[in-house]
Amino acid sequence: MSLWSALFAASTAMAEEVVLGLSHDRVAITATFDGSEILIFGAVKRETPISDRAPLEVIVTISGPKEPVMVRRKERSMGIWVNTDSVAVDSAPSFYAVATSAPFSEVLSDTEDLRHKVSIRRAIRSVGSTIEGAQAFKEALMRIREENGFYSLQENVVSLDEQTLFRTALQMPADLIEGQYETRIFLTRDGSVVSQYETVIEVNKVGVERFLFNLSREQPPLYGILALFIAVLSGWGAAAIFQLLRNG
Repeated sequence: MSLWSALFAASTAMAEEVVLGLSHDRVAITATFDGSEILIFGAVKRETPISDRAPLEVIVTISGPKEPVMVRRKERSMGIWVNTDSVAVDSAPSFYAVATSAPFSEVLSDTEDLRHKVSIRRAIRSVGSTIEGAQAFKEALMRIREENGFYSLQENVVSLDEQTLFRTALQMPADLIEGQYETRIFLTRDGSVVSQYETVIEVNKVGVERFLFNLSREQPPLYGILALFIAVLSGWGAAAIFQLLRNG
């Protein structure tokens, strides 16, 4: 990034700011929860006329609670699969989605990506490892979570009207974990971030799910007895229904 671009970005940052809206800032996990779509919309607040130097672009990210992950490699030995090498990933989001108004490489420079950790690979922090090919473990984690819908890069899905109004919708999977989902919106010009806004989406279990979750953590023996009772009751109920159908 040239000196002119850096100076331009610094001056524009004060002139353009994000005004954000969310369809909802809480997600309730119930027995029938099958995912949620979050509508993110907003506007650009300006103190100066729209610049004609470079088009404004928008990046939206949603990041789930971070957790350490041990990534292991399996190899076949004597007819069975066994764990061999492993690499510790110090911090990886349980869920991470990136949405952009244009191709990622056009809306954000590598230097800015390194600074703000926007891309999926930059959002994951690995512990230093002496294992040869340690980067492959990190890539494997990304690939697995992308295949399961937990990580995604969605380019050209943020609508930006008249360089002022923007909106997008991001789908969150059914098996979310509880916690705070950090949401960030970046305004960029010429690959540089000119404004950033952060907020949080709360994801929590409610109702029976909350009661059972708390019980399993606070009183494991009682939770085990309750689970056994429910299993026996379900088995008895199924047997009774089968008997009625056979007699009928």
